[in-house]
Amino acid sequence: MSQVIINDNEVDIVIGALHSELTTFMNEWKPIFSRFHLIIVKDTDLKEELQIPEGFSADVYTKSEIEQVVGSSTSIRFSGYACRYFSFLVSKKKYVVCIDDDCVPEKDNAGNFVDAVAPHIVNLKTPATPFFFNTLYDPFCRGADFVPGYLFSLRNEVDCALSCELWLNLADLDAPIQALKPAQRKSRYVDAVLTVPVRAMLPVSGINIAFNRELVGPTLVPALVLAGEGKIRWETVEDIWCGLCVKVICDHLGLGVKSGLPYVSRTERGNVIDKLKKEWEGVKMIEEVVPFFRSVRLPQSATTAEDCVVEMAKSVKEQLGRCITSVVLMRDANGRSKCFGFVNFKNPDNAANVVEALNGCLHSDSENNGYLDSGNSGRTDCGVLGKWTVGSDFWWRKLSSLCRGSCCSPYEWALS
Repeated sequence: MSQVIINDNEVDIVIGALHSELTTFMNEWKPIFSRFHLIIVKDTDLKEELQIPEGFSADVYTKSEIEQVVGSSTSIRFSGYACRYFSFLVSKKKYVVCIDDDCVPEKDNAGNFVDAVAPHIVNLKTPATPFFFNTLYDPFCRGADFVPGYLFSLRNEVDCALSCELWLNLADLDAPIQALKPAQRKSRYVDAVLTVPVRAMLPVSGINIAFNRELVGPTLVPALVLAGEGKIRWETVEDIWCGLCVKVICDHLGLGVKSGLPYVSRTERGNVIDKLKKEWEGVKMIEEVVPFFRSVRLPQSATTAEDCVVEMAKSVKEQLGRCITSVVLMRDANGRSKCFGFVNFKNPDNAANVVEALNGCLHSDSENNGYLDSGNSGRTDCGVLGKWTVGSDFWWRKLSSLCRGSCCSPYEWALS
């Protein structure tokens, strides 16, 4: 196999800062991170100033900078781990690598520190094998190759869009299982990379992930967020939703997803027992969400990730009505999709009343810097809340007044 050349100028390293003291974390990663441009996003609920050592090329976004980009509407939630998703919005590089601030470099089986960036880029720049399981693992890794029977016509035809990798120490379990096994740790370092087969589901975690922004950028959105969540790993239901969404879209577009190397080591954060009650709402919801993603089919007319996000929003509205009763689709002034998300109502009647009140309304740009439009007018094919200019919070204020407490969490939406 030919050697992969990594262009440092094609890579952004994303760090979601949930703690102000980043000096130790940054110095641990300095031999690796100092080559690349960094995007550091401060948790919008964090009050202390970030402590960032010298020697890095970094853009730092605080709450005020975030509001300059997306507005000050309370509908925008970049608190907790969701702050990392803002970096995905502002990055202009082809490849984005995200590593959380509670991770440190891991050692391989030979005792050498693992470069957690280079293997990600190798995964993304070499083809994936989703249509035929290669029992020698990723054939583009050192020491592996294609197995007999693997069609030559498939060996170089599938681009890898997502590298969803792993970590050691803290086991990646949901809150109920973690509560039953509080002492369980993950220590087995498996020196392998696999392509996730087509039609197989997986959760995604921003703890250690990389993706080709040009291929799947719009799909990586925190579209399902529980009220008040995001500070503890077990709370981040948006990661699970994001993984299901991006995998369905990758399968539809003929793109690959890899999992395995590189590893990082993750320290512990939070008390799982304290978070178990909060997450139970998400556990119940996921029981409905996963079957939806297993059955959803996107039309052949959806040929880009952006197209797929729009179609996915329509399917969510039609098929997850009992779970998520209203879909929000946002577009910019040029008609391009910018984000999509969900307003979670306590019952469908409340959702219907709000949608009926908002749909069909048309206001001038001078009044609210945007407008809403019903699905029947032909301006949008979403059929719920229509087109408006990003940056205006007029309609979110309108929505808040119409909800009158009927929303479980009226400002849950997602950037893409």
